[in-house]
Amino acid sequence: MPTAVLRLLVLLGALWTLPNTLLGLMLGAAGLMFGAHAHWRRREMALVFHRWPWGPGGAITFGNVILHTGDDLESPCVTYAHRAGHAQEPSILLADHERAHVYQYLVLGPLFLPLYLVSGGISVRNRFERAADRYASTGRGWWPWARA
Repeated sequence: MPTAVLRLLVLLGALWTLPNTLLGLMLGAAGLMFGAHAHWRRREMALVFHRWPWGPGGAITFGNVILHTGDDLESPCVTYAHRAGHAQEPSILLADHERAHVYQYLVLGPLFLPLYLVSGGISVRNRFERAADRYASTGRGWWPWARA
């Protein structure tokens, strides 16, 4: 696909998911008052708020915003299936997992959050999480309805 066409599609996706991105920006701005800091990550196409002060740890994506409780998004983490004891899998990079969610948001826009919640929320059963783990493991298959 020509670079100009790809850039146009990403721009249209960013506009489509803007309501989600605005939610992430509001949450990220609240975190700034408690020590979070933000920077743009070109590869993830997202503004990342590091040291976001709430939650159990890890990261959560809203559109083109990633809220991360740690210092470095390039940190290794386990897959949802590994954490749930369903499989022994090698570690993945959190950045790759969250990038898959950004791609999902670019396509689904405001439909992402309702579909994500209906699919099981933050759990190993959620097809969005399994797809993000698959993408982080292989570099392919970020679409939640792709064949494994």
